[in-house]
Amino acid sequence: MAKAIVIGAGVIGCSIAFEMAAKGYEVIAVDKAQGPGQGSTSASSAVVRFNYSTFDAVALAWESFHCWKNWPEHLDKKQERYSKMIDVGVVMLDAPVISGEKTSQLFDAVGIPYEVWNSTDLSKNVTGIDAGKYWPPKKLDDDEFWEDAKEPLGAIFTPNGGYIDDPLLATENLAQAALSAGVKFRFKSKVTAILKEGNKVTGVEVDGNEKILADIVINAGGPWSNRINELAGVGQDFTISVRPMRQEVHQINTPMNLIPGPIVGDLDLGTYMRSTPTGSTLIGGTEPECDGLDWVDDVEAVNLNRTKELFEAQVTRAARRFPSLKIPNSPSGIAGIYDVAADWTPIYDRTELDGFFVAIGTSGNQFKNAPMVGKLMTELIDAVRAGRDHDVDPVKVRAERTGNEISLGAFSRKRLFNADNTGTVMG
Repeated sequence: MAKAIVIGAGVIGCSIAFEMAAKGYEVIAVDKAQGPGQGSTSASSAVVRFNYSTFDAVALAWESFHCWKNWPEHLDKKQERYSKMIDVGVVMLDAPVISGEKTSQLFDAVGIPYEVWNSTDLSKNVTGIDAGKYWPPKKLDDDEFWEDAKEPLGAIFTPNGGYIDDPLLATENLAQAALSAGVKFRFKSKVTAILKEGNKVTGVEVDGNEKILADIVINAGGPWSNRINELAGVGQDFTISVRPMRQEVHQINTPMNLIPGPIVGDLDLGTYMRSTPTGSTLIGGTEPECDGLDWVDDVEAVNLNRTKELFEAQVTRAARRFPSLKIPNSPSGIAGIYDVAADWTPIYDRTELDGFFVAIGTSGNQFKNAPMVGKLMTELIDAVRAGRDHDVDPVKVRAERTGNEISLGAFSRKRLFNADNTGTVMG
């Protein structure tokens, strides 16, 4: 039985550990936190949507949605409590960086039901929304931010999609399923070295003294993934860089069910909004150009306290879209560190070090795909270990529930930069 070590016990790492153990691997999952899902996973808005810029990314999200809808069945074990998929639909407002025509073509190809709305449809179907076009997003101190819209805005609506009600519980569900499948978890354990013999990985060193041997090591370390790659000496052949980024998501108490559904993706103003099970509203940013990006050099030194400036920017933008939204005086929400690929498309791949694999660049837009990422990585590892040259002949995975074929070449470390991406968390 081949032995595998998964570095990271967030939602992605737990999914990989679960699927590999279910396939017969002996798996150890190592994480520096005290339990599963306590890193960037816990800062996720857990939105489930399908608006991506490539067929494979859309197909992956569509299949993952069906896994969430059948969550207990997906985990294949009886647990006391499960997270739930709140299926309220998603409306993505028009913006120049996200082509409605291209999105429609991808939805048609994948088989996702959708509707194209004009501004009248938008106003009729989303109560209280201002259907005006304000592009491009602007800072609050820009006089143009406060100008009235001169053109109407349309949208693409999918009746499916929504959010996972409790992202931490979802990760704990995966961890419990992994335990039942035989995975051993090592929490409060920091990987301090990647062990190698020649060009083959042989395991990891933990906490500077303990060596754990394995045939396979998977880097699912989230914001720490770059550091782990450095320890392994890999990345020289990557065409896509990955960096940690600080992000904030804010929560406000709104008039009850102000935005009960659908989820609103608003690149026009630079924000997104979703309801919560308690009736309040989560508001996040879509990295508008006017704000800049808060890249992180030292993950350990990041201030994880939310800031008044970002709170006011994101919530005021949301209030521009929903004028009845009241802006509270004090900020409420969370700050986290995301693991972001340069083109906002993750890397699910092998590396130049034999036996060392990566599932990185996943933060911000891959929580929704976690159920399937474990399956993708397991099939990739199986194929590479059997001698397949994935760089030349990419592994393809058939989605069980939706029937689409997903090519892992779309998530290759050596891929061309995805020029069709939005340049934002939307991918």
